[in-house]
Amino acid sequence: MDLNTVAEFLPVTDAAALRRAHDGNPATAVLAGGTWLFSVPQPHLRTLVDLTTLGWEPFTVTDAGLELAATCPVAALESVPFPADWRARPLVRQCVRALLASFKVRSVATVGGNVCTALPAGAVTSLAVALDGVAELWAADGGVRRVPVQEFVTGDRATVLAPGEVLRSVHLPATALRGTTAFRRASLARLGRSATLVVGRRDPDGGFVLAVTASTPRPHVLRYAAVPAPSQAVADVEEVVAGGWFDDVHGAPDWRRATTLRFAGEVVEELGVAAP
Repeated sequence: MDLNTVAEFLPVTDAAALRRAHDGNPATAVLAGGTWLFSVPQPHLRTLVDLTTLGWEPFTVTDAGLELAATCPVAALESVPFPADWRARPLVRQCVRALLASFKVRSVATVGGNVCTALPAGAVTSLAVALDGVAELWAADGGVRRVPVQEFVTGDRATVLAPGEVLRSVHLPATALRGTTAFRRASLARLGRSATLVVGRRDPDGGFVLAVTASTPRPHVLRYAAVPAPSQAVADVEEVVAGGWFDDVHGAPDWRRATTLRFAGEVVEELGVAAP
């Protein structure tokens, strides 16, 4: 879709230029892949700030984990050279394929755009919260803060981003990437938007993480010292969500609740029940 109100396009090449260009003016937006930005009318916009000219490396693998630039194309996640002991690698492909998009769109849609749009079905959000992802945010005054992605997304299309703030990257720690994962997803159509997405993760030290996305307006993450009984996990999810199931054309709340609770029990069983 043409954004015919945009009068200025600003490619920036360093952090200082980014701060000058994106200072919190609501008529200014940052642009990376643009898959959402160009999908709906944006009559309030007058300026676009191009992040792709900053030259950020799409991803960086270190002993500490995986750093994903906000400008990293979603499709590029499947080409990350995972160390042998990062057993969560299958989850990356599963979440990438959960994004309702053609391969062409996945090649331009970005990690930052998917997380910042904050749709309940955001596939990168699901990946990040399941792997303890932490968002690095650059403020207009030059400050930097780090926020767990679980807390970054606060609701449907809502985040903690302040005016003029930009998502720089998402860090996935090696401790989480070494975990073994189980994945469940449901949608109303075979190629439909995710209506329920549940991920379980069992860490080498026995700890267990259960992440619920898509069926709720914001992510929910439950943590255990050991793999819980399926019935315990199901009861805990019910308590944490507390009736706040998402409702839109992609799934009714009662159906989302039923599939989420079933999936929660299944991923616990798959990863091994530690208690009767």
